[in-house]
Amino acid sequence: MPGCQADPTIERRVVDGFSFPLGVYPVEPLAPKAGYTVAFEPADGSDSEGDWEEWPDRYVYDIVLSADRMPALFRQILMLLPPRVYPILDILGNDAFREVDPYISYELVGLDRLLDALRQWSDFFYEDGLCGVGAMCEEPFIYAFLDEHKILTVRVEPSMKDRVDRLLAAFDLEPCEDPAGADAAAHEHRGVLVTPDDRPELLSPEEIIEDLRAGWRLVLNVDPDRNLDDEGNELGVTPWRCVARCEWENPDATSTVRYAELIVMADCLTQAELRAIEAAQGLSENEEETFDDVSFVIADRLTPEQLAKIEKRQRRKREPSDLIRQARWLD
Repeated sequence: MPGCQADPTIERRVVDGFSFPLGVYPVEPLAPKAGYTVAFEPADGSDSEGDWEEWPDRYVYDIVLSADRMPALFRQILMLLPPRVYPILDILGNDAFREVDPYISYELVGLDRLLDALRQWSDFFYEDGLCGVGAMCEEPFIYAFLDEHKILTVRVEPSMKDRVDRLLAAFDLEPCEDPAGADAAAHEHRGVLVTPDDRPELLSPEEIIEDLRAGWRLVLNVDPDRNLDDEGNELGVTPWRCVARCEWENPDATSTVRYAELIVMADCLTQAELRAIEAAQGLSENEEETFDDVSFVIADRLTPEQLAKIEKRQRRKREPSDLIRQARWLD
């Protein structure tokens, strides 16, 4: 079975017995402190046009725990959820105008799939400083998310509060005003996975994300018909770098899968994907051949400077009006 492995040469930062994740660590003096805060949040306003019911009255916990103990606590928190949940995945990606790629499933997925993935990709979820993972459900309302700092946020309806309190007490955690994890001081994030050439079963973050998007039915939780930055500013037409998984059936009934890198100009994600499919189709040796399935592994926006660097490496000169700037197979 494919797996992943953290770089064994990375030295873990440990302060006063508190272990930090390999992928996120303080770069200035910090006295870590395990514990949690808890606060009441009133129900959200009704949003009849949204995809979710309004969140009810709830208690929110922010929990700090040493990295060597957090996996066990996170698994126990997840066991409070029902058998089918909505998975959540955050990735500190490479989009030029968005810090975090927020993925969520709008379809219920078996909790066992989430737990299996946490075991299979444990170094990615618990050690890598570029990802966060969690799940939520609506009845009862529970939200559990382990962020990129490996700080655990839990939201539960009031009827669940006593169970969460008892679970945290079992881990010797107490409420306090100032729990301190890696994000309590200046800190660094880094990816930690290694993929040696002689270990093909060890997957890269990009390969793991592709697997999770398919298995958890994740979609990028952004408006696909607008091109906004993190501050909500309209960006208009920007360059997009897309990596597409293209699959088609051969005459002998076998299937071929190839990955294409497409760089296109578009004013939203929907347009970028449509234009990238058009660009990928142009790579086919048979003009009448069409793909049976195209899915996107990456769809990141680029700055003009990033686009210029890519085009400088190309032999073919592109006109500024060209909407498809590059199309090539990656294998």
